[in-house]
Amino acid sequence: MRWPAPPGLGVAAISYVAIDYLRHLSPAWHARLQPALWSLLALTAVIRVPFYKHWSSEFRAAIPFVASMIFMLSALLFEALSVRFVTAVLGLNWHRETPPLPDTGQWLLLALNEKLPQTFVEILRARIIGLHHFLMLFMMLAFSVLFESVQAPGLGLGARYMFTMGIGRLLRAITFVSTILPSARPWCAAARFRVPAYPHHWAQKYYVPYASDAASIRQLIQLDIAYADTEQYSDYQPDWGSMSFLIDFLRPTTSEGSSWYNLLKKAGGGCNDLLYSGHMLVAVLTAMAWTEAYGGFSSALIWILVLHSAQREIRERHHYSVDCIVAIYVGILLWKMTGFIWPAKDASRGRRLNKLEKIQSRLIQAAKDSDMDEVRELLKEVELGSQENQNNKSLSRATLVFACGIIFSALTAVILAFTWTSDG
Repeated sequence: MRWPAPPGLGVAAISYVAIDYLRHLSPAWHARLQPALWSLLALTAVIRVPFYKHWSSEFRAAIPFVASMIFMLSALLFEALSVRFVTAVLGLNWHRETPPLPDTGQWLLLALNEKLPQTFVEILRARIIGLHHFLMLFMMLAFSVLFESVQAPGLGLGARYMFTMGIGRLLRAITFVSTILPSARPWCAAARFRVPAYPHHWAQKYYVPYASDAASIRQLIQLDIAYADTEQYSDYQPDWGSMSFLIDFLRPTTSEGSSWYNLLKKAGGGCNDLLYSGHMLVAVLTAMAWTEAYGGFSSALIWILVLHSAQREIRERHHYSVDCIVAIYVGILLWKMTGFIWPAKDASRGRRLNKLEKIQSRLIQAAKDSDMDEVRELLKEVELGSQENQNNKSLSRATLVFACGIIFSALTAVILAFTWTSDG
């Protein structure tokens, strides 16, 4: 069962993307309209809080929500460690000298630039939507439970989104750390990272002697053992206390300070080709959540924006075509797999229907006997079976505190999302 899709949420989403794009067309109007839109969205959400009827469902979803958040943050930490490792292990010289992989998707886009009308090409090049837009669109979707546009609980939807994101990030990190691929932007690593120019001793022993010579590779396969002599380098060894085991993976330098945490913050999106695209994973999960929970014309528009974002990732050489293609089908499959966390159906309605089926014969008999008092009692029994109204009355004060905490935390998350993803 899918809830009806009133136009309000779709209009708000389209308005948000359009107003944010004004930063490129008219910065003055953007500076006026964007804060006004943010304030309006926040105010309408806060006003709806006292009229929301599903706080008991939100209570039940709170623990899965927190657990999913912790899981996702742990996955992001592992991903940050992996990003730094694949950049540092081969050294900056490898990044400068290794050419990008051949990408037929990039060739196709360059060919289309010559064939398509210039206006259409400029639309394809335009930075209409980015990572923070997709995050904000999901926040709008989750908040729309306050307006009965999306099936409650909103925390259940958030838990599914973050749990799916965590799985996707873990799979992504395992994938790109397994085989190190050169970046489509060879200058990126030297511009963003301060790692040693020479390879780590692991790469010196197991990769460098066999990287380009066919005879060496053949002998390595026959012997199945690393046989070449290696050079010895001394990496900087800061005092990280209990975290010193990370030094071999992160390869810090003296210019980067002595904090391993600050080192990870600089990892960002990385500079290798990180198969698959994390940006596209976020975009696809947002589109899947929107389509399943809300539907309608706005969902089709969001999928168009996902495709636009994918071709721009390829066009600007942030990723190869394979990264975007894999992220799209992995995101779709992962979202389908985690449907048990937040099923897109009205669970309370299902409970009422089950209860109604159990008393169906008694209800029919009461109707035949024209016993309206019995009919009313039976229907009241069905309604009480859902426990929604009963829970809301018994937990009114706790519900108010819980609601305020949820709204405050969610608005804080929106602000942090804008701050931390403002550079893409």
